[in-house]
Amino acid sequence: MSLGLYLHVPFCRTRCHFCAFTLQIHREDRAQRYLHALSGEMRLHAGQQSLAGRRLDTVYFGGGTPTALSAAQLEGILQNVRDSFGLTGSAEISVEAHPDTVTEDSLRQLADAGVTRISFGAQSMDDSELLQIGRRTSGNRTQAAVGMARAAGFANINLDLIYGVPGQTLDGWLATLEAVLSLDPAHLSCYALTVEEKTRLHIDVRRGDAVEPDTVLQNEMEDAASRRLAAAGFTRYEISNYARPGYACRHNLLYWQGQDYLGLGPSAQSYLDGRRFGNAVSVDDYCRTLEEGRLPVAESELLSEDQRQRERIVFGLRLIDGVDRTLLRHEPPDGAWNQTLERMARRGLLEEREGRIRLTDEGRRYADSVAAELI
Repeated sequence: MSLGLYLHVPFCRTRCHFCAFTLQIHREDRAQRYLHALSGEMRLHAGQQSLAGRRLDTVYFGGGTPTALSAAQLEGILQNVRDSFGLTGSAEISVEAHPDTVTEDSLRQLADAGVTRISFGAQSMDDSELLQIGRRTSGNRTQAAVGMARAAGFANINLDLIYGVPGQTLDGWLATLEAVLSLDPAHLSCYALTVEEKTRLHIDVRRGDAVEPDTVLQNEMEDAASRRLAAAGFTRYEISNYARPGYACRHNLLYWQGQDYLGLGPSAQSYLDGRRFGNAVSVDDYCRTLEEGRLPVAESELLSEDQRQRERIVFGLRLIDGVDRTLLRHEPPDGAWNQTLERMARRGLLEEREGRIRLTDEGRRYADSVAAELI
């Protein structure tokens, strides 16, 4: 079984209007306090053998904006990871980046440090759409960042995109797709814009300064992306993710396949040996707890075998290939699982093909509702 490490870097230069993640605006004093706390968290986990001597197959720097930190700081974190836990020889190491926060030199330093995958938060290639979501940048910056990443030696480049941005049309979305395809990325993640509570977008919608995303239009955009990316040689392997052959994100596959991972940093979640636990959400609480010499775990639950089985199926259904029918062989005697699956199949949300259960095209639009029924 593979093992992953997620590192939450809680800093950005500005907060996007749609963002509900745990973060602070970057300041060097905040960064130094965080780095000291993160080092302590690694030391405590290593000391108590949280990973039982297993080496890491994947490392993922997420945020926030990891590249709000300097390349030297990220390199230092990665060296600490090696010293504390160890990496397999073919480990996938991903770093999320904002196009405005990188240079060719910083990207080359990351590549030299062992980073194998860079993920740029492009969101859109249309400057007016970027302004609508609070991104004070331009599509040209994404183009430049991809060029710098290639010059630095990266072949595994992902671009994150959002569709359903206020004012965006189907033609505008298709134009963004064409623009990013011209950059020849190895991987694309396409997410439907959602309005999360307490975000700037949520406030704007409540005040009438913005409108809720049009779900019908978003469905059309999703279908258009699926067709266009398939024609361009991408395989859709998860609801929101498309990859060229050999470039599916191995770290994210850990989540969807129910494998183990340790999360470090504020609000980070972990799943190890059937136990799910999460860190303190507040950056200050996270740092304070570690300064007191304690792990910042705020919640922990040991899952029953039934819960673990349900989660393996629910997360596995996000994959386009679905899950093996044999995962249901330990179903409780009351037959509730089969009854639920049959009911969703009658509603056209699930189907079984060649011994695998998977979401239909319609079911993928209601993946969260399907998950809620199965959990």
